[in-house]
Amino acid sequence: MKIIVISCLVMLLTAFSAKGQTAKNTEHINQLWFGYVNQIRFNDKWELWTDVNLRTKENFVNNFSVSIVRFGLTYYLTPDIKLRAGYAWVEYFPGDNHKNVTMPEHRPWQQVQWQTKYGKNRLVQSLGLEERFRRKILNNDELAAGYNFNFRVRYNLRYEVALDKKGIAPGAISFIIYDEININAGKQIFYNYFDQNRFYTGLKFQTGKYTNLQLGWLNIFQQQASGNQYKNIGLIRLFFYQNIDLRNKQ
Repeated sequence: MKIIVISCLVMLLTAFSAKGQTAKNTEHINQLWFGYVNQIRFNDKWELWTDVNLRTKENFVNNFSVSIVRFGLTYYLTPDIKLRAGYAWVEYFPGDNHKNVTMPEHRPWQQVQWQTKYGKNRLVQSLGLEERFRRKILNNDELAAGYNFNFRVRYNLRYEVALDKKGIAPGAISFIIYDEININAGKQIFYNYFDQNRFYTGLKFQTGKYTNLQLGWLNIFQQQASGNQYKNIGLIRLFFYQNIDLRNKQ
């Protein structure tokens, strides 16, 4: 019951936040996000985590907006609590203020994640910090020297409900709902301390003992740097997850 109450509160807060901004200048966009996530478990304490994803720009299939490659090293404090730190290489394809040039970003990051099991269901929470170094833009055709910098804090609340009596097992399907809020910080942030809110619902198909496919709908409400410009992004998210457990091969 507690989990249901928390999930409902998150959904209500998200709805009220979006409703409160409808009078603002909001751009509505549709995208596709594709991703591959790999986790290699070396032993009871250490794991290598890799994430590669590609996102379209608008109207679901028009051009590309962002590509991301992330690496992270995970340390398990307990079976249900883990620390993770890594680096992400991000490329922003030609966009609003850099129409003919791609903008790179260097993004070191750190995260703590913990989960609570309720029978066959799982509540997973994570709190992360990113250090974002985004290349400065000279004009539509050229990058400038140096980087813009800010911190970003991310909190994610995720609940997975098993829809099959056998729980999370090969061939089973589960329902996933999560909400994530992103907050900006740093000397170069003036008007958009609130960065974005992400609300997701989808299905997880357990394609094998160590693989699963996740398909769902993600809504992103994002405030731009000007403070009075917003983006409301509705997108289809398709991710494939693979876990490799080397402990079973000893």
